[in-house]
Amino acid sequence: MHTFEIASSGRSKCRACGRGIGKGELRFGERLPNPFGDGDMTHWHHPDCAAHRRPEPLLEALDGGAYDGDDADALRELATYASAHRRICRLGVAEQAPSGRARCRHCKELIEKADWRLPLIFFEEGAYSASGFIHVSCARDYADNDVWPTVAQFSRHLDEEARQAVDACYR
Repeated sequence: MHTFEIASSGRSKCRACGRGIGKGELRFGERLPNPFGDGDMTHWHHPDCAAHRRPEPLLEALDGGAYDGDDADALRELATYASAHRRICRLGVAEQAPSGRARCRHCKELIEKADWRLPLIFFEEGAYSASGFIHVSCARDYADNDVWPTVAQFSRHLDEEARQAVDACYR
């Protein structure tokens, strides 16, 4: 059963964003079959990252009464939105293209060197795997909806200037 708990140490990392989950922080644990042996394993996420990337398990846990904190309704709303718009869950961390060789999976145009792009991330067999890129400017059309909350969620590591550049490409 999926769970919410307070991290007992600062050793776990969020599977969605890769940042550490600090000691004493709330974390969401998704229970999955262990591919390496018997039993289950737990994939830890920041709750807001899980709402964007793993909405169905998070909603399952919330509906099962695993968490009733002050932010439960906000998490439910984010997860419901992400669940209703399947392509939003695939959007990765905004980055600048290191070369001009990749093609956008939406418009099929080349993504020029240093242009802002989003990797497409798929969750398969308990792991996230990248599968192509899209222009930040194509993200709204790709997902047929507003994706800025997800892009902003997974691009928190960017400095203010970079965040403004990504925002300008998105708008």
